[in-house]
Amino acid sequence: MLPVGKLVQSSAEIRQKLKSAGLRPTRQRMALAELLFAKGDRHLPAEELHLEAVTSGVPVSLATVYNTLHQFTGAGMLRILSIEGSKTYFDTNTSDHHHFYVEDDSELIDVPVSNISVENIPEPPEGMEIANVDIVIRLRRKP
Repeated sequence: MLPVGKLVQSSAEIRQKLKSAGLRPTRQRMALAELLFAKGDRHLPAEELHLEAVTSGVPVSLATVYNTLHQFTGAGMLRILSIEGSKTYFDTNTSDHHHFYVEDDSELIDVPVSNISVENIPEPPEGMEIANVDIVIRLRRKP
């Protein structure tokens, strides 16, 4: 598996990334993975990836983009973040980290590694474990 944050540039690296995740490197998966991972760490909604694909000449439906993003998420290649319940972002950085959310631009930015701590987390219900804790710090421009 490629290190988190590594800029993936070649088709061979992307093909290996898909195979390592247990996914067959189909033409559409390859095209979408190249758009996703060739630019470093990104946070983007499915609609934005779909627009990038269409603009780049990749003939793909929005439904296929959603399906592929969920396959990538299930394979551990992406992390899913829901903001406001209706806005879903797919994060290419799957490490444990936190985010700033710029409300004015609907943009997510990784919080630089810091000493953020979360205290007094309740015990999970019987048979459950905490997978991770997401902190989203909301920002807006000063007037």
